[in-house]
Amino acid sequence: MIAGSLVALVTPMYVDGAIDWERLDQQVDKHIELGTKGIVAVGTTGESATLNVGEHCKVIKRVVDRVKGRVSVVAGTGANSTSEAIELTEAAKNAGADACLLVTPYYNKPTQEGLYLHHKAVAEAVVIPQLLYNVPGRTACDMLPQTVARLAEIPNIIGIKEATGDMQRGREILELCCDEFILLSGDDATFLDLMALGAKGNISVTANVAPEPMAAICDAALAGDMAKARQLNEPLLGLHGRLFLEANPIPVKWALKELGQIDQGIRLPLTPLSEQYREPLREAMRHAGVL
Repeated sequence: MIAGSLVALVTPMYVDGAIDWERLDQQVDKHIELGTKGIVAVGTTGESATLNVGEHCKVIKRVVDRVKGRVSVVAGTGANSTSEAIELTEAAKNAGADACLLVTPYYNKPTQEGLYLHHKAVAEAVVIPQLLYNVPGRTACDMLPQTVARLAEIPNIIGIKEATGDMQRGREILELCCDEFILLSGDDATFLDLMALGAKGNISVTANVAPEPMAAICDAALAGDMAKARQLNEPLLGLHGRLFLEANPIPVKWALKELGQIDQGIRLPLTPLSEQYREPLREAMRHAGVL
């Protein structure tokens, strides 16, 4: 089962925007060593929107090959074109990914029926476990719990990354879907609240810079020790917020550069973190004990 702390992995780049494959390997190894339970390759944090299809598939294959079965690899394969989503999902399956994460089609603003038919088409075209991904703040498209429940009836749609931060939304999904359907948080600021309701883990931006604490927090929550989980999470509260001072992944890539783990490369239209946000982020990193 996909559970615990999963990192929404950055895609390290050189200053000129070329992918830094060696640093990518190092990031994978770091997470496995420090307890991260799964790696999500080429999601939003991995700059899926600025990688071309060839690069997208190469990053997934590189991560799978580096992981070598030690933890789960979830490949981001969503697109606002159903045919492209099928192509990416097929490539991820061929690369050996354990599952795929498919964001709701962005910009198009499909209806709920369109969302159902889109995800149904991908699931039927590619036999690999698939996670839905709902993040309306970025996509301008909100998948409602009733649509999630319809999709949960398709055998290889196994769960959802719910990133609204809305606890009532989480309750509805849990009530409408079978017990085997996996609810994961996609919002670091509220993930513990969702886990308290029954979510099985968190796909995390914060885990990039604080992998060991995030793994320990999720482990405690899954063990039913929410008091310990909240105690461990307290020093990270500021970090959860300040990693979103500008659009993700701008702050988290800057934080990893500050830690000396990656170069400062990021692709346009994204830009390096603005000067006025750097000291507040450093402060949060110090408070979290990672700097």
